[in-house]
Amino acid sequence: MTARVALVTGGTRGIGRAISIALKSAGHKVVANYFGNDDAAKAFTAETGIAHAKFDVGNFDACQKAVAQIVKDLGPIEILVNNAGITRDGTLHKMDQEQWQAVIDTNLGSCFNTCRAVIDGMRAKNFGRIVNVGSVNGQMGQYGQVNYAAAKSGIHGFTKALAQEGAGKGITVNAIAPGYVDTDMVRAVPAPVLEKIIARIPVGRLGHAEDIARGVLFLVADDADFITGSTLSINGGQHMY
Repeated sequence: MTARVALVTGGTRGIGRAISIALKSAGHKVVANYFGNDDAAKAFTAETGIAHAKFDVGNFDACQKAVAQIVKDLGPIEILVNNAGITRDGTLHKMDQEQWQAVIDTNLGSCFNTCRAVIDGMRAKNFGRIVNVGSVNGQMGQYGQVNYAAAKSGIHGFTKALAQEGAGKGITVNAIAPGYVDTDMVRAVPAPVLEKIIARIPVGRLGHAEDIARGVLFLVADDADFITGSTLSINGGQHMY
C-alpha cells in the first residue's frame, strides 16, 4: 500500500471519525474537516493525532483555500471522502427555503466544491480515489426528508457522472449508501421511532460507523482501480435493489 494524503469531510465525529481513524490506521496522512464543533475537533485530534481543518464545505471559496493549504502542508490530496452532511427535516408543506438550501449546499454542493478543488491535482498524478457518502434514504426516499433525500440521491448521480470523467486518468469515483448507523444523528430519533426502524433491518441492529469505514478502505485501495461509478450499500439488508 502507498501512503497517501486523504481528506475526510465531516471527519471528526460519527461516521467521518471512524473513516478518518481507519485511513490513518492504513498508513495514510489524514486531514479531518469539520465546521461546527471546535471542542469536539480538538478532542478528536488530541486522541487520534489526526489533523483537523475547519472550513465550510458548502462554500466554494473556502474549499479552494483549505485544499490549497493542505496541499502546501502535506502534498497533493489523492484520497477524498465526502462525508459531511446535515439534516433539516420537515414535510414539504412546512419546509422553508433555508431548510432546503442548507441541506442541498452542505450535503450535495460540498461534493462539487471539494471535488473541483482536488480534481486537477488527481488528474496531474493520474491517480485519485473519491468516495461520496450517500444514504439509503437517497435510494428509497423518506417521509419528511425531501431535502435530504434529494441531496443524497444527487450524490449518487454525481458519482456516476464524475466516474466516467475520471476513469481515463486513474481516478475512481464511488459512493457508499449507509443505512441507519448508531451515530448522534440517529440517536436523536425518538426511541419508539428508532425501534420501528430497527425492526425493518433484516440483520436486527443499527450499523456501526466502523462498518462504513471498512467499505471506504476497500474502495480507496490502490488495487481497487477496476471499481468506479458504483454504489456500495451498507444497510443491513434494509433496502436491496
